[in-house]
Amino acid sequence: MRIISGKYKGRRISPPKGLPVRPTTDMSKEALFNVLNNHFSFDSLKVLDLFAGTGNISYEFASRGSSPITSVDGDFGCVKFIKQTAAEYDFPIAATKSDVFKFLEKCNASFDIVFADPPYGLDQATFEKVVLLVFEKNILNQDGMMVIEHSKYTKLAHLPNFSFQKSYGGSIFSFFEFESDEEFEDDSFEDDEEE
Repeated sequence: MRIISGKYKGRRISPPKGLPVRPTTDMSKEALFNVLNNHFSFDSLKVLDLFAGTGNISYEFASRGSSPITSVDGDFGCVKFIKQTAAEYDFPIAATKSDVFKFLEKCNASFDIVFADPPYGLDQATFEKVVLLVFEKNILNQDGMMVIEHSKYTKLAHLPNFSFQKSYGGSIFSFFEFESDEEFEDDSFEDDEEE
């Protein structure tokens, strides 16, 4: 596993064997951050990484200057590894061992980016619940973006606030944003002009 951009570009990070994870591939990661780069300046972005696993995505945000970053996973080994790596590289990452749904229910903070990579084996309803909870609990800032990674067998485009999706190999990233009233007004103004 390597960091693909930012201050620590090219740095290899080796998690211990036996962790229950499926890290996002370098190709998918690069594509994801290219999309995000068109919407955000990474410096000082407040990030929430759900089902963080090895911390793969959290390290990418940290290398690009995002801070603070909260990484949540239910596995003790994963959280321990993220804490060790964050300390080694002085990353602004707070790793929390928690069931993701319990964390979301109790979360009082809000974030610019919420990234979630649930195990692909979870059912459709569980993926939907992650997205719905983030918006119900106002965990995403108004001009922020939620990204959920999933397989082609999980369909999320019907959910409220769905914006677009990108497919890379066997992985799909679905992006969610609050609808902007300002953009809507601009569009309708252009329509009036054309008529």
